[in-house]
Amino acid sequence: MVAFFTQENGRYIAGQMAVSAWSDRQLAGTAVCGLLAHELETHSPGPDFTPARFAVDLFSPVRNEPLELRSSIVRDGRRIRVVDATIVQGDQVRARATVHYLALADEPPGEVWQPSHDLPVPATPLDGPFGNPPLFKSGDLDWTHDFASGVNSLRKAAWNNVPAVVEGLPITAFERAAFVADTANLVCNWGTGGVGYINTDVSLTLSRLPEGRELGLFAQDHMSANGISTATATMYDRTGPLGTVTVTALSNAMRRVDMAEFAASRSFAQER
Repeated sequence: MVAFFTQENGRYIAGQMAVSAWSDRQLAGTAVCGLLAHELETHSPGPDFTPARFAVDLFSPVRNEPLELRSSIVRDGRRIRVVDATIVQGDQVRARATVHYLALADEPPGEVWQPSHDLPVPATPLDGPFGNPPLFKSGDLDWTHDFASGVNSLRKAAWNNVPAVVEGLPITAFERAAFVADTANLVCNWGTGGVGYINTDVSLTLSRLPEGRELGLFAQDHMSANGISTATATMYDRTGPLGTVTVTALSNAMRRVDMAEFAASRSFAQER
């Protein structure tokens, strides 16, 4: 089974797919988020709860070296459970995450304003059992697997089918959502000069978990000044919207990512 990490003696070893586009010496935020979700989910209260808020602080690069996961329940109540997790390398915390599990309940009576959602969905399913290369869409252009397609100033969407996070374990719906959440930086900060921002955090809010293998992100907002960007995207599947992702990012203009070069340098772009 294709996976981002293998587990050996209680530590996690990253595979090629988990390596960052910014540097071969560090891991991608997507893989980091997926692995943190994997650890947090070990404390899930069960199917009567939803991981409604997932927040990650990416304050230090996670090195392309063996890593440890640590986690604990911060608060456990009848309607809410809060869990913290950290990635540790050399006794130093490199990234941390928190999840709020909320108990499922009946919707309250009455009508509440709802926005209209015109979310782009590929006509052909991206449903390979072990993942597929992502699809990208810019403005009214067609969906494509071309990693160079987003070199423009158009509004963007991405469509994903993510393989397993940990070898030997099928990816869960929460791991899938956590992994895809980090791609909001790509969807929202990809422009005519490539990707010039590196995100320092990810905040995902979910009203429900995704259904099926496919999961999309659609850019909703972007603001930047003085080298700091804040951006928001809608997360959705083929049944409709399910959550919102917000990322804050720092300018990395001297080390902008050319997605076409990145894809060409990573054999997993073809292997998946």
